[in-house]
Amino acid sequence: MKMSESRILSLSPMLLVLLSLVMTSFFNTTAAQVGVCYGMLGDPRPNPSDVVVLYKQRNIQRMRLYAPDPEALNALRNSDIELILDVPKTDLERVASSQGEADSWVQDNVKNYEGVRFRYITVGNEVKLSETAGSVLFQAMQNIDNAVSAAGLGIKVSTAIDMGATTDTYPPSQGRFTDEYKNFLQPVVDFLVSKQSPLLLNNYPYFSYKDNMDTIPLEYALFKPTPVVSDDQYSYTNLFDANLDAVYAALEKSNGGSLEIVVSESGWPTEGGEGTSVENAMTYVNNLIQHVKSGTPRKPGNAIETYIFAMFDENQKGPPELEKFWGMFLPNQQPKYDVNFN
Repeated sequence: MKMSESRILSLSPMLLVLLSLVMTSFFNTTAAQVGVCYGMLGDPRPNPSDVVVLYKQRNIQRMRLYAPDPEALNALRNSDIELILDVPKTDLERVASSQGEADSWVQDNVKNYEGVRFRYITVGNEVKLSETAGSVLFQAMQNIDNAVSAAGLGIKVSTAIDMGATTDTYPPSQGRFTDEYKNFLQPVVDFLVSKQSPLLLNNYPYFSYKDNMDTIPLEYALFKPTPVVSDDQYSYTNLFDANLDAVYAALEKSNGGSLEIVVSESGWPTEGGEGTSVENAMTYVNNLIQHVKSGTPRKPGNAIETYIFAMFDENQKGPPELEKFWGMFLPNQQPKYDVNFN
């Protein structure tokens, strides 16, 4: 027996329990490392190589990129930043049309960028049934997954939905997919279960608050102390958890109870609408970073992989006006407010 093994076995049961708790806490905290979405719809916008330097300076170890951008992908080579790369909606019909098209997409935008750490490929962002035939998203996901497997890349393939796909979310345990989305998403859920891939969710308490200001306190949306919302055996102190658990409840009703949810977008705008301010954005983002280390009432102790939206303001977006002001940094890379990414 190795010396290290004999020492471990000689520890008292209490010390072993404490060691287990410490190690669990360590790995959960590591898993909760918060990423940031790199929106590129601003003018002016910083050079991608400078952006990668800024990510590393700020200890941001994960990024989401909404479409393949050669300059950004080249800048990410050997950076150790993990990347979610989107297949944009404009490419869905093409990659769904044939396996060859999906193979080419993966070759051109993934395999050609050796040294980039691809974490997930997200096929479509908030795809709606009105935007494409119901089978296109599922077929595109299948084809991209086949292409990734054939290339030996081992990257998980998923898609990102928003809270609009759900209904009856109060209380969270009643959450379900809307009738429109249920049939649309069921093949996607089954696919993710079979591949043990997570579902990506854009979770914005800001919009829930903005649309229900008469019933939702601002404090509940900002992770501030607030009266507890009870849901049978679960108790909620913030809207982020309530939204997330409503989607978990919807997945359970669609045979997707085994799936993990990755929060692929969450943030708060600094201006342009009701409840927007630099102070509220700073409060939300900093509280979010700390909160996601500890899980939700439905999934206690499970760190929540989360991506803040967004790195920079994007003045080419909108209307509405608030779409321009989600950035934590100005185009000159100066922070709009202080954020602690540790």
